[in-house]
Amino acid sequence: MDTDRLPGCYRHPDRDTGIRCTRCERPICPECMISASVGFQCPDCVREGSGTGHRPSANAPRTLAGGVVAGDPHRVTRILIGINVAVFLAALAFPELAIRMELLGRYVEYAGAPLEGVSTGQYDRLLTSVFLHVEWWHIIGNMLGLWFIGGPLEAALGRVRYLAVYLLSGLGGSALVYLLTPPNAPTLGASGAVFGLLGATVVLARRMRYEMRPLVTVVVLMLVLTFVPIGGSLNVSWQAHIGGLVTGLLLGSGLLRPAAARHRTVVQWGTCAVVFLLVAAVIAARTAALT
Repeated sequence: MDTDRLPGCYRHPDRDTGIRCTRCERPICPECMISASVGFQCPDCVREGSGTGHRPSANAPRTLAGGVVAGDPHRVTRILIGINVAVFLAALAFPELAIRMELLGRYVEYAGAPLEGVSTGQYDRLLTSVFLHVEWWHIIGNMLGLWFIGGPLEAALGRVRYLAVYLLSGLGGSALVYLLTPPNAPTLGASGAVFGLLGATVVLARRMRYEMRPLVTVVVLMLVLTFVPIGGSLNVSWQAHIGGLVTGLLLGSGLLRPAAARHRTVVQWGTCAVVFLLVAAVIAARTAALT
């Protein structure tokens, strides 16, 4: 046992610190410490009336990634499931909506019609297709994955960071589909975003030093099902799965990277910006090749 190791922050046990609250003497990390007339105080003591005048969010408990702990840690996941179900029902009622939302690089609907697709400027298809399903088994499978993988990840990241992972992973999956599939082959579904959440969950498990073998087994099994569908030849987009998974791994590495509080926000949103620019570069290169 290392007796020389500094104690962990009482709100963030994984962060060693040599600073203690001047009132209760609990160890506090740089993110939790609040300036007082003498030394620093912890958020709990400030909440009890130290009179420092810091904004209320300074006292709010934080997730592992630095997000504010929400009363309902699964709210964004529920909203995303609701949006997917609503779009699914709308596409059943209005089939033309599905045609306008699905991911297509470049196509002509009928002879003499204008060109349509992402390469003609319809970039919204890269994201709308992530919320589109036209088969009941497709949406049920993706929504179950979103609930079981996304719920715990949302609680660990916080709402805003979690939503960023979902949307950027979906966009990353769509970008690889756009790059590597025939431009007139339609693609749709939330599986790229779900695989992105899975990638970020792998980073989270490693960060928390959880047993990795069960999670790695799940990832391998899902990849096997992606490339070798069991029980028939399902039309699975491996490009969306791989693109989403890699995007989620990159985002998770930035959002969950240990860093000092004053640098963490810059690292996190800098990672999101870099990933977005990489995805945008792939999209721009494919568009140039098709036009």
